[in-house]
Amino acid sequence: MGRAFPTLTAEDAAELIPHGSLVGVSGFTPAGSPKVVPAALAARAKKLHAEGQPFQVRLLSGASTGPMCDDALAEAEAISWRAPYMTSAPFRKLANSGKVDFIDMHLSHVAQVTAGGFLGQMDVAIVEAVEVTPQGRVFLTTGIGNTPTFLEQASRVIIERNAYHSPRISELADIYTLPRPPHRDPIPIYDPLDRIGKRYADVDPRKIVGIVDSDQADGGRAFSAVDATSRAIGEHVCRFLLNEMAAGRIPAGFLPLQSGVGNVCNAVMASFSSNPDFPRFKLYTEVLQDTVVDLITSGSVVGASTCSLSLTDEKLQFVYDHFEDFADRIVLRPQEISNNPEVSRRLGVIATNTAIEVDIYGHVNSTHFFGTQMMNGIGGSGDFERNAYLSIFMCPSFAKGGKVSTIVPMCTHVDHSEHSVQVVVTEQGVADLRGLAPMARARAIIDNCAHPAYRDYLHRYIESAPMGHLRHDMKRCFELVNNYLESGQMLPDLDLKQFGA
Repeated sequence: MGRAFPTLTAEDAAELIPHGSLVGVSGFTPAGSPKVVPAALAARAKKLHAEGQPFQVRLLSGASTGPMCDDALAEAEAISWRAPYMTSAPFRKLANSGKVDFIDMHLSHVAQVTAGGFLGQMDVAIVEAVEVTPQGRVFLTTGIGNTPTFLEQASRVIIERNAYHSPRISELADIYTLPRPPHRDPIPIYDPLDRIGKRYADVDPRKIVGIVDSDQADGGRAFSAVDATSRAIGEHVCRFLLNEMAAGRIPAGFLPLQSGVGNVCNAVMASFSSNPDFPRFKLYTEVLQDTVVDLITSGSVVGASTCSLSLTDEKLQFVYDHFEDFADRIVLRPQEISNNPEVSRRLGVIATNTAIEVDIYGHVNSTHFFGTQMMNGIGGSGDFERNAYLSIFMCPSFAKGGKVSTIVPMCTHVDHSEHSVQVVVTEQGVADLRGLAPMARARAIIDNCAHPAYRDYLHRYIESAPMGHLRHDMKRCFELVNNYLESGQMLPDLDLKQFGA
């Protein structure tokens, strides 16, 4: 016999969360994140603040969440501390103004850090599910994230039972968790579609304080149509990988791909499917976007292992309507497994991620504009690029109509070092950095990836810099950035007409 759980309103559930609590939320992106309880928690915070009472929580998640969670809590100033990733504009303002402590973390680290107690005791977990049994079997929805670990570590658990999702969504789940070190065996995944776990997560039913019913869509965001720049980047990546196959450096059967989030990564996936010479492939990644569903449908993608179905509502409904076509071709895993370095290294994953800026030696900034302003966070890019068979970073060669070059002498913030970045791609071309010494790396990046309008400046910079293993002029290495901050343009005399401005 199991335990009967009380039914709560979202407002009732919010009242159970004290000021100062460490709260873990399910999901990964808006997929699988709780909706109505965080929204009610934000409303409660606003009410208490109006009465002159303090109310803030510490918030831990898989990655970003949906508007009813991050946005609502940020707008209510109900968060004091947040990890490990976000995409919320209201929260970004708080993080960049110092009003919230934001901890940017590698996503594969979060479960271990939580289970190890490094963040303190988790007070409450708010978990979206399609169902929970009296015995404590929790059938999750579209994003697994760190939910199995949060269910294990939290003192109390609130379940959001969401009737919007098909009950069959749990058929995609493969819940496998790791014991604490050193009692760990190798993770027995030898193919992206291998299943090694259960269709549900476990929780001690005595910790469940109630169930809140909801009927809310994930509201996954759509990406803009592929533009000429993104298309060119995708075509460059496609040709590069085909050349690697022709040279025998990638096997004829190809290797699993990891794809980051956003328009450029979507365009890269689309370029693979539009090239008749590109082989069918599998994904071992952290997020599935709309384009991948289309590629699975067309047969270009054999199948995908992921942590999250980060889809628009229309595309998710398509998956539900054609579930038999996807049941054996998508595996949903906890992010500690989807992003695990051991599995990536062993499978030979090809990692494709985006950058904010790249310097002439191949260091990559993927988080901070001009070295200070957080965008979203490192996410899972570091989990993959440091352990990939091939690590590829992509970005347009310029931004803000040509006023900003994304190829710079020195990155204003470094997330990925030259030691891990193997290939850089912009719409201008490909810089293959493998086996190149620093000066050769610099010339390859400048000649192949920088916009032509910035190449002369970058070449002059490196040639005039003092000799060293890395040649840098410490008086001038941030000259472009300082020019932009002072005049609104990295090269003040540059004619922007060549950028179509």
